Amino acid sequence: MFETHFSSPIGEIYLKSEDGESLSAVLVDIKPNKPIFNDNLPVFKKVKKMLMQYFDGQKVDFSSVKLSYKVSPFREAVWKELQKIPYGKTVTYGEIAKNIKEKFGKAKMSAQAVGTAVGKNLFPIIIPCHRVVGAKGQGGYSLGIDKKIKLLEIEGVIKK
Repeated sequence: MFETHFSSPIGEIYLKSEDGESLSAVLVDIKPNKPIFNDNLPVFKKVKKMLMQYFDGQKVDFSSVKLSYKVSPFREAVWKELQKIPYGKTVTYGEIAKNIKEKFGKAKMSAQAVGTAVGKNLFPIIIPCHRVVGAKGQGGYSLGIDKKIKLLEIEGVIKK
């Protein structure tokens, strides 16, 4: 397991890679267990540069970042929907449920189930779970609501 870290406006960000070629997790203020520090991996250099541009207020497309994960087909479908949310926009848990229900042959899909999958996102910011809100604008965030607000401020969704 390789790791690098840097300071950001939302806290200390740790990037993890199991294979040295793809990103396996993004942690905020949670130091990984016994990693091998390697600041020179190309995936780390690329993602750090992209995140720094993002935090500087630039619109960044993270779709070129190679991600490595093993999750259920449902969770993967939710994460793929998250990646479709444009910079500076938000969607509701219900909208995501509506978008993926047919993929699973369902007439209805639970917004709460979507919320659980969103909350298990291993790649905050890269997979923009901060752009998901409840039907009435509310909604939590696994990193804390203060960090969600900061990210939405950076994107101009919330005015400072």
